[in-house]
Amino acid sequence: MASSIKLILRKKPNKEGKYPLVIRITKDRHSSYIYTGQYIEMKHWDESNRTVRKSHPNAVRLNNLLLAKLSEASKTIITLTSDQLDVSSQAIKNKITTPLSKINFKEMAEGYLQELNANKKINRYITDKARIGHVMQFASNSRLTFKEVDEAFLRRFMSYLSVSKKLSKRSVINTLIVIRTLYNRAIKHGVIDRKHYPFGKDKIRIKFPETEKVGLTKEEIVTIEALDNLTVQESHVRNVWLFSFYLAGMRVGNVINVKWSDIYDGRLHYRMNKNEKLLSLKLPEKVTAILKGYKKNMKSIDDFIFPEMKKANLKDAHDVLAKTKTATKKFNKYLSRLADKANIDKKLTMHIARHSFGNIAGDRIPIQKLQKLYRHTSISTTINYQSNFMHQDTDDALEKVINF
Repeated sequence: MASSIKLILRKKPNKEGKYPLVIRITKDRHSSYIYTGQYIEMKHWDESNRTVRKSHPNAVRLNNLLLAKLSEASKTIITLTSDQLDVSSQAIKNKITTPLSKINFKEMAEGYLQELNANKKINRYITDKARIGHVMQFASNSRLTFKEVDEAFLRRFMSYLSVSKKLSKRSVINTLIVIRTLYNRAIKHGVIDRKHYPFGKDKIRIKFPETEKVGLTKEEIVTIEALDNLTVQESHVRNVWLFSFYLAGMRVGNVINVKWSDIYDGRLHYRMNKNEKLLSLKLPEKVTAILKGYKKNMKSIDDFIFPEMKKANLKDAHDVLAKTKTATKKFNKYLSRLADKANIDKKLTMHIARHSFGNIAGDRIPIQKLQKLYRHTSISTTINYQSNFMHQDTDDALEKVINF
């Protein structure tokens, strides 16, 4: 029976709800699949023509890439089947995927970054692009292969990041995570054999260093609440920070994107931009009091509560990110002034609002309720986070030992 080869969209979505574009090889009613590494939404696939629709932002690039892969696979099949009368679909697949070993680290990284950008994961795109840039700069080789990215290479690279780039341990680990992601992709697509994998036991182990999370105390927050003689801008920044704190340490990106339409039935309804989870929180009276001060500036129900995003181009993810970073930088500058006025010697930032909530919650709120407030997927994440602020048991034990 003659073998056939087709480009199809497999009906098995990933976590983002996108479907993989694959090359299906069929021989003697047995099929094997070669993943192209490209994922799209179902609406962008033209089943009759087996192409990516023009509605996809990268339709031309994707169709050219897929056509090239399909053409290469077809040539391989013709050559292979002319030499052998009986060859399985798996054998054909193995022969086709062998040339993938020629794909280098940079090419795999570029495809990864294109996906992030296309999916509007702009913040991650920017940070991971910089991390990949560190790898290429260190290697000084645009044709760096995955075999060359071995354990010895990574240990030298880690030292380079720490000494030459002066990156923190956390930043070094974050860079290794990107490399690991690319390596796993390379293994999945047949670019490199798993036996070369440089991560894991007795190899390069990725372990986040312990960091101290410092939060304000109840007394320090009361002091901030009671500050008077503030400038208009200082008062605004205090409101934004307290809004975040009162709502379980709501992230700054979410705070400045809250609209009046998100508030109804005495609750705030919003979607976290970190994990896209939908939240619904009852509005504390202190939050209601803050909202009253901004009500006079409301132009419509779809208007932002706080002014920072009112001039942002919401259709441009890059502009939204830029506006968010600018706002955060401004907030942190004024928060430093507020800390001075309140005689607080801790570094006061927007992010410390989350730590402050955790610090005051301590071990007084059941961990399951904290998990819901933080919207952590796993309770172990909440336990690890909250352990930074739960000191009562150890404090009591210390007192029992030394008080003699």
